[in-house]
Amino acid sequence: VFHGRILARRVVGQETRYEVEVKARYRQRFPLVSREYLWVPNTCGCPALSEGGDYLLMATRHVNHEHTLNRILLPEHGYARPWTPREARL
Repeated sequence: VFHGRILARRVVGQETRYEVEVKARYRQRFPLVSREYLWVPNTCGCPALSEGGDYLLMATRHVNHEHTLNRILLPEHGYARPWTPREARL
């Protein structure tokens, strides 16, 4: 779970890649750096993340069987909601 700002959006094949600035980490099960790519396995824009917007995101680490692909994945119906100062207080 982390607070991130969407910097850019790009469709790559059948997936959407977001460039995210990581603002704060709330639950760290895997290491995050200040800039990460967040992958969504579709091109429909679900969940709707707008460039320049701040969001509270619950993503998973996706590693394929060959261990050649290691990325942050936000499922199509994953948890992504606009960030508010309330989250910082919690």
